[in-house]
Amino acid sequence: MKKLLAVLLALSCMLIGAAAVAETLNVAYMPNYGSLWSVETAINKGYFEEEGLTLNLVEFADGPTIIAAMESGSIDVGYIGQGAHKLCINGRASIFALSHISNGDALIGGKGIKTVEELKGKVVAYSSGTSSEDILKNSLDKAGMTMDDIKAMDMDASAIVTAMLSGGVDACATWSPNSLKILEELPDATKLTDNMTFSDTTVSLASWICMPKYGEENHDLLVRFTRALFKGMDYSANEHYDEVSEWVAKQTATDYESVYNQRGDAQWLTGKEVAEALAALAGAPIDKKKIELETKDIKDAGVFNGKVRLYVGVVASFKIQVEVEQA
Repeated sequence: MKKLLAVLLALSCMLIGAAAVAETLNVAYMPNYGSLWSVETAINKGYFEEEGLTLNLVEFADGPTIIAAMESGSIDVGYIGQGAHKLCINGRASIFALSHISNGDALIGGKGIKTVEELKGKVVAYSSGTSSEDILKNSLDKAGMTMDDIKAMDMDASAIVTAMLSGGVDACATWSPNSLKILEELPDATKLTDNMTFSDTTVSLASWICMPKYGEENHDLLVRFTRALFKGMDYSANEHYDEVSEWVAKQTATDYESVYNQRGDAQWLTGKEVAEALAALAGAPIDKKKIELETKDIKDAGVFNGKVRLYVGVVASFKIQVEVEQA
């Protein structure tokens, strides 16, 4: 698992030192522990201040909305869950740092639904383009089903809880803290699957991203942001759940207990663990069969875009420069 993290970071972010210049960053987050665990720690421990950075935190409901805000220019960097990574694969955003490996997504059945197979013909709420859609499709596929076998209802993430608790839908696919709230308040609810159900075939990553152009023009800022973020990871992953939960609860205006209960939603990695894994894998070979170039027939000199498929659902982008020798 650590090897995966190391390769991803090696191809998406080169962490080298630079002199700090005071800057303000507009940072997008989602109102949950996983989105804020490291960034809130880095703010409250003064790590961003040490890097000359001030953060303006802006709340969003999901990853695709965050990427849309980046494209409009209102957000500099943001946090996304597993589902929105497909937009990075398509080139709409670039990953520059890993946050954690998530286990906060769940497919939940309502009254009388105990298995995925029993969802056939039922109304199932989900949010397209997010990890909600991912876990729903993965669950159906594992059961030999498709989206055509259910009555899929695409809705905003914030509306899923209300729809489920009111009985407006038969089941739902969502993420923490929505999943925890539903399982706690709906007595007949059953968790049908979660991220660990598919741990042998896929990895549910959560990452920090920016626009490709922003990354090219603001490398120094991203280095400083990531350096502070990794310090926050080192501190908060080391049994400081009480303290971190208080900071997250304050930022999200949520009660402490519900935030604290989210501490089991992921594998919380330290920046040190990621860095050590990166060092161990430096220079590791990549299977040439997994490399894809946008231009299939390169005849002239120039710079060309390419992608390498590292693991299921994990693709890293790169550029290759071709020079033609003169005869």
